[in-house]
Amino acid sequence: MWAVSTVTMLVLAGILPDFQLQSADDDSATDLAVTAALGAGAFGLLSALVWPLLVRLLLLVPALVLGLLVFFLNGSLLIVALSLVPSGDSAAAPETAVIVAAVMSAVASATGAALAVRDDDTYRRRLYRLADRRRRALPPGPSSPGTVFVQFDGVGHDVLLDAVGKGLMPTVARWLGDTPGTGGARPTHRLTPWRTDWSSQTGASQLGILHGSNHDVPAFRWYEKAAREVMVCNRPTSAAELQRRAVDRTGDPGLLGADGASRGNLFSGGAGEQALVLSIATRRRSRENRSRAGYFAYFSDPANAVRTALSFTAEVGREIGQSTRARVRKVRPRVSRGGLYPLVRAFATVVERDVVVAAVMGDMLAGRAAVYADLVAYDEVAHHSGPFSRDAEKVLERLDRALASIEKVAEHAPRPYRIVVLSDHGQSPGETFRARYGLGLGDLVRAGCGLPVPRRAGRTRSGAEARAAVRAALRRPVEEGGDQYRLQGRRSEPIVLASGNLGLVSFPDVPHRMTKEEIDARHPALLGTLANHPGVGFLLVRSERHGGVVLGAYGAEIPLDRLDEDPGPLKLFGPGAADAVRRTHSFANAADIMVNSAHDPADGEVLAFEEQIGSHGGLGGAQGKAFLLSPLALSAPVDDGEDLAGAEHVHRVLRRWLHESNGPQVPVETKPQERAA
Repeated sequence: MWAVSTVTMLVLAGILPDFQLQSADDDSATDLAVTAALGAGAFGLLSALVWPLLVRLLLLVPALVLGLLVFFLNGSLLIVALSLVPSGDSAAAPETAVIVAAVMSAVASATGAALAVRDDDTYRRRLYRLADRRRRALPPGPSSPGTVFVQFDGVGHDVLLDAVGKGLMPTVARWLGDTPGTGGARPTHRLTPWRTDWSSQTGASQLGILHGSNHDVPAFRWYEKAAREVMVCNRPTSAAELQRRAVDRTGDPGLLGADGASRGNLFSGGAGEQALVLSIATRRRSRENRSRAGYFAYFSDPANAVRTALSFTAEVGREIGQSTRARVRKVRPRVSRGGLYPLVRAFATVVERDVVVAAVMGDMLAGRAAVYADLVAYDEVAHHSGPFSRDAEKVLERLDRALASIEKVAEHAPRPYRIVVLSDHGQSPGETFRARYGLGLGDLVRAGCGLPVPRRAGRTRSGAEARAAVRAALRRPVEEGGDQYRLQGRRSEPIVLASGNLGLVSFPDVPHRMTKEEIDARHPALLGTLANHPGVGFLLVRSERHGGVVLGAYGAEIPLDRLDEDPGPLKLFGPGAADAVRRTHSFANAADIMVNSAHDPADGEVLAFEEQIGSHGGLGGAQGKAFLLSPLALSAPVDDGEDLAGAEHVHRVLRRWLHESNGPQVPVETKPQERAA
């Protein structure tokens, strides 16, 4: 390592004009080599000894700022190292020092990895450095298996199968016994599809999976009349409140309540160890509440820090290039990918992935019984590039490599591990409602109410989960742009919110959920305008006569208790749609009008009410078909012929598996709906 670093420094000194290792009148090759060796040695020692201390101190600053400081800090260490060389003639301009330090760290990382390829002891030592230094000693004798749950955010069941078929995910293919050239290797895992709730998005799904209840979560964002505020699943204060409600309803801290770790999630699951968890982002930092503790485990290695910073920069450039190419080629459908989006994408696909995977490795090497981690990279890219795009496929390849790394670490963990991979929802393709019809859902609602429609209405914000991780890293307690949800104008005007292809219309001046009869009396044209629009699939409204009704085009009006015999407009949305709609109707926070976009079963497309060409949040297409990939050593998720439906059902399955593994002792018979709120 020292020799390679010395050669690297000599090469850079010969290339860069502002970097010198000796005075101009000293032409001794021996002196030059000795100076380079001393400089490389000093830089290596400072990186090993000083860098971890700097990172620990810099955890007080936002994570994204830390990423940008990596290059500056490395350059500063190089300048200090050169000042320690006895010759006294070594020097580098500050901007040159940044370049030299970055190249040397990258070369050192690559060299170390190459030297350790055939050295299992070295490889093991490198892995153990990721573990918590307060490693706990497990009881003597055979250890019960631990369980790692890895969530591929937004990866649908069919997308996963398609990626396996294309050879993009060799690790998953091997687990399923579908690896080419192996003659049909014996599978180690089973793949099970599961059907999401109507609100097919991370907030509802992960709350149900981790805490056993997503009751009264009708969408990604909704208006609560009792509190007169908008709840947003990826807003830290909302996430904390939703978690509190779920715990109160179930009477249980969550899936990870005993010796668990939660990494990169919206909710904690009751885990004692948490990193990048949104629901705790607003609390005061303490030893028990270190939402960004996973950063130190990763960035304490300067090579990791430089590699991630370089990858972050490369990903920003990749996104700018891909979006520019899409504009030049006039690819359709297409949404805006400018502003801060390249940074958000790079954070999701590089920083969040690297830090979360490193935290999971540390948890495994520390012997924790249960770990749940969310990787949001695919979901973020698919929103803007499309769920079947080449951009999204590249992300799937990287996710598979991350899975392979986790599997490799399991070989060196102090206990055996069972790795379960699952998704919280899929994504459905399609252009936006605004792009197809020239107006947004809010404009259509205002027109139906007889209110003036702006000539150029503003675009809705994307609710991608990656923004939640960015806000947690930046330690921002509220969602940026929160004024979007501030009530403006007269309180009699409707509030229109979008959650993918699900829209919610609420009248804030009416304290209760309005009925169809009340809405017709107040705005006679509104329900007809919405139900008959070609971009709308169906509406759900409360009814004085029937309790609740589904409205569709051409005057279709189906009471909820008759949907099984006459699904009406729900027929196009597949099995389970009627049950999902009836369940949401029972929520106190269901909007006055629930609007689901149209859906084309032939191509699976929906029309997002947000600026997304890959969307989720409502019914229709692949967004409602998630997956559960589990080891054959665990019992089957459901019996043959039984559907795995709803996030709460998935929670009960995962609890059963933890019980089977003799991990956290959680009751498998408790059902959330059996407890009163």
